[in-house]
This record gives sequence, C-alpha cells and structure tokens, in this order.
Amino acid sequence: MAKKATAQQAEVAPQAIENTYVEPAKVSAPKKIIPEFEFKDRTYYLATGKSPLVYTIASKHSNNKPLLYFDKDSGYQRELRYATNQRSCFVDEQKGEATLGRIVFRDGTLTVKKENVSLQKLLSIYHPLSGIIFKELDPVQSSVDELDWIEYELEALNAAKTLDIDHAEAILRSEYGEKVTTLSSSELKRDLMIFAKKNPILFIQLATDDSLQLRNTGAKAVEAGILHLSGDQRTFTYGDGKRKLMTVPFDEHPYSALASYFKTDAGMEVYKTILKKLK
Repeated sequence: MAKKATAQQAEVAPQAIENTYVEPAKVSAPKKIIPEFEFKDRTYYLATGKSPLVYTIASKHSNNKPLLYFDKDSGYQRELRYATNQRSCFVDEQKGEATLGRIVFRDGTLTVKKENVSLQKLLSIYHPLSGIIFKELDPVQSSVDELDWIEYELEALNAAKTLDIDHAEAILRSEYGEKVTTLSSSELKRDLMIFAKKNPILFIQLATDDSLQLRNTGAKAVEAGILHLSGDQRTFTYGDGKRKLMTVPFDEHPYSALASYFKTDAGMEVYKTILKKLK
C-alpha cells in the first residue's frame, strides 16, 4: 500500500503585539502666584497727623494688644512677632530663641532698610494697624498730593487777591469772630492771603459759600444793635422794641439759621433793611 503523504504545517513566527497604551500626562497642581516683594528701603509715617518724638506700636501678640493675621490659605489666625534674629514675622515659622525688637516711630516716621525684610513685611502687609495708625510712604503718591496742594494754594491766593473787602471780612469773621472789626483794610487783605495759603481748601469752600455774606451781615447787624441774639442763642429779635424775628432750630448754628431766614420772602425784606442801616 502506498503510504499517505503527511501534510507539512508551515511554521509562523509569533507576531509582536504593539502596545497602544499611552500614559496620561501628569497634571501638576496650579502654582500659587505670590507677588514679589520689592527689596528697597521703606519709610512709614503716622497717619494720625501728629509727630510725637517717640511713638511705639505693638511688635508682638498679647491679650491687651492682639497682633494676629488671618491667613485665608490656611484658614486660621497666625500670631505675629517682630524678632530681629528671625527671617519671618510669623511665630509658627520662627525657630529657636527669638530676640524681640521694638517698632518705634521718631518724629512721626520710621525708615526700615531693605535688608530688614521681616519688619518691612510685617508693617506693609500683615500688621493690623497698617493703614489706620500708620501708612507706608509712597513717593509717587506724595508728589501727586503735593502738586494738588500747590494748585489749591494758587487757586486760593488768586481768589483772595480779587475779593472785595466785604467778602474778605466775611471769610475772616468765620475764623476771628468780632476781632475782625478791629482790622484795617490792609490788615484784612494781609490776613486773608495768609489764611488762603495755610488753609486753601477751607478758604475755597468759604469763598464759594453763598450763605457766607448773609451770615456776615447777620453778625454785623447784631454787633451794631440792629438785631439782638438772646443769651441762650435761641432767639433773634429786631429793632428797639425787640420784636421776635425768628427762633433758631435745635442743634443749628444761630447765624446759619439766620442766613436761611434771610433767603425767605419775609427775611429778604428784613435783610434789605439791615443793609441800608449798616451803610
């Protein structure tokens, strides 16, 4: 018998399986952007408008003078302390023994060198009295404020130069009271210019106040005996018979109330009569 041919099987090389898995890119947490703190000398001044020889503010936390900063990131209050041998003003970041420092304003100012970053950050960023008792001096803003003040001075001095004597007297009466009647014309103009230079904003407010002349006329009428103001400064009377003119409303200055009365129809007639008698 013929032998059956055996079928030969072709050998197939194993195929490599391509790896299609792609490892996802790592996403890092967003970095917190912390504004850079500029290294420079900084000057701080008392915002109270006073310049005592020595003024000390709290430099460490105590029950009487809390020195805490609420950290929004951590969600709790952090104790502050100025230590001359520490890099941070936060107590929880200070290590070892702390050498406490004092924060002293002399003649109303305190200059901190750029090397003392800890104290600068305490005063500029974290101290609870910053912006209330003291402020950091901004040279740019200071120059703007100074320029504004000079412009106010110029405006006030120009206005003072052109005011008539009666208007000048009305403005100075608000400052000097009855003393203004003893001043000569040249003294009035001189004192008016000095007042305009020293208090330009107040001067401009008074110079543009339409009630100022009315108040001045009322004061002159009282001094001349045309009007009478009661001892309790509650009632104005008119003429020799002391006919009641008006009652001063509660908590209102008598001459401001009189000026308002002069603006009424009845008051305008009295005002015109007073002007004639004062001439």
